[in-house]
Amino acid sequence: MVAAAVALALVGTVLAGDGWAERDALDPESAGPAGTRALARLLVDQGIDVRVTRDRASALAELDGGATLVLPDAPALSDEAITELASAADEVVMLEPRSRTLRLLLPGAQLAGSAGTDELAPACDLAVAERAGGVVGGSLMTPGDGVTGCYPSGDGFALLVGETGPTTVTSLDGRAMFANDVLAEAGNAALALGIVGAHPRVVWYVPSLADSDVSTAAPTLGELTPRWVTPALVLLLLAAVAAGFWRGRRFGPLVVENLPVMVRASETTAGRARLYARAHDPGHALDQLRLGALERLARTLGLAVTARPDTVVDAVAARLGSDRASVRSILIDTIPRSDSDLVESAARLRDLEARVHAAVRPERNTR
Repeated sequence: MVAAAVALALVGTVLAGDGWAERDALDPESAGPAGTRALARLLVDQGIDVRVTRDRASALAELDGGATLVLPDAPALSDEAITELASAADEVVMLEPRSRTLRLLLPGAQLAGSAGTDELAPACDLAVAERAGGVVGGSLMTPGDGVTGCYPSGDGFALLVGETGPTTVTSLDGRAMFANDVLAEAGNAALALGIVGAHPRVVWYVPSLADSDVSTAAPTLGELTPRWVTPALVLLLLAAVAAGFWRGRRFGPLVVENLPVMVRASETTAGRARLYARAHDPGHALDQLRLGALERLARTLGLAVTARPDTVVDAVAARLGSDRASVRSILIDTIPRSDSDLVESAARLRDLEARVHAAVRPERNTR
């Protein structure tokens, strides 16, 4: 046991000494495939002052005086908090466009599926896009009034640029264009430097659950009970554990399965669902359901997993003999405004998948 502990400590020391900084996706201090440390280093090499903040108060303080705000998805923040951050910046770069952030910062813009790994041409008058050339698209969006769209694919665009008051807002799929494992592809790096490095100072906000300002829940039981209750409960818990250990030794092990026991993926899904519900963001939750449904439908219909949403829509409509507009409404267009709309849309997605599965693999006639 002592030797194992020493070995573990040595491994941790080596990793720490090597500067390993694997964090969440799009984290500017992460060297993992989904991180963006390569882009942060490029910006610093170009003389850009990159400041990484991990709480909203620090981000607001750094934005004082004007800067570019790099904003990943922040489902734990309220609409007011996101609007406050955006209004304090000269320019906002959204790396994970979602229905809510598009509604707040680019009114009228909507999500329109994914371009997969296809390289897209600029096809717009935006100078930074023309200089960068083709890029790998990722998520697609449809622009609203006064919003410029670049890198078209089907009915959507991979890059949107618009104005929210005095602030310029750019929206794109940072995971498909700016992450460490794709930055060197096509014109991704040139586009990243042109957009994120447009100002001499960049404030890169990395949101966390601890930074949430959503506090509409009622007081918890722990907040309403006297202070002595918690120590008493801890004492009772320890007594219960001791009694269980004492009794358990008489009947053998409590768990007969070989360890480790696998944790069901549904538990993680339920946890994420509670997070989306707390953030009051049914659009974000439905986006995730639709992405999964599009991938499963593509596999069921024999299409590539990276097939564009419109291609999947056409294939589903053809297989079911249904109206294309109706199928597109289920898979792409409908925007939920409430939890009840989310439940209804999820049920329609489930029903559509079941119909396609039945059409592709009908039950055999036993007669």
